[in-house]
Amino acid sequence: MSTQEKVLEEVLVEELTSLNNEIILYNDELNTFDHVINTLIKVCSHTAEQAEQCSLIVHYNGKCTVKTGEYKELKPQCTQLLEAGLSAEIV
Repeated sequence: MSTQEKVLEEVLVEELTSLNNEIILYNDELNTFDHVINTLIKVCSHTAEQAEQCSLIVHYNGKCTVKTGEYKELKPQCTQLLEAGLSAEIV
């Protein structure tokens, strides 16, 4: 294995381990589609299309991963989702 291959392999492993957390959004009967979509756009920087797709997945499947990344970056976003009345957790 060349030095270049080994360095590239180490970088790829580091990238994979740094993005190992997810915010999971759960379905509820309280929030409207518009509220969920607008909140995902504001909090998670989703496009309108991404937010709409996530809201439909949550509605039909009961949950959806709405953001992935490092825990320290996801924590404030998850808190904002919870403060907006949505049901979410970091896994």
